[in-house]
Amino acid sequence: MINHMSKRMVIAALIYMMVQAVVFGIGVVLVLATPLANIAMTLMPFVVALTLVISAPISWWLAPLARAAHERKLNAQEPGRSTDDQPDHGYHWSR
Repeated sequence: MINHMSKRMVIAALIYMMVQAVVFGIGVVLVLATPLANIAMTLMPFVVALTLVISAPISWWLAPLARAAHERKLNAQEPGRSTDDQPDHGYHWSR
């Protein structure tokens, strides 16, 4: 199943819930720490729905950055490593 998914999609799916948690926390603080607290019970379902929707594009945007950080770390450990030395499906997946 994973072989048919792009690496970017896999990474985005892994970080989606973390991104959603952070965005939800920001939304809750914005609702509860402002005068909107009076209508918080009405606004909270909208905050939940908005975080579900907004977290997907943020995760999609962050996925290549996370992969690039991993590649930089690997290149620092193995200075002579080239892109030709990299396996197509990661280090732990079999073909």
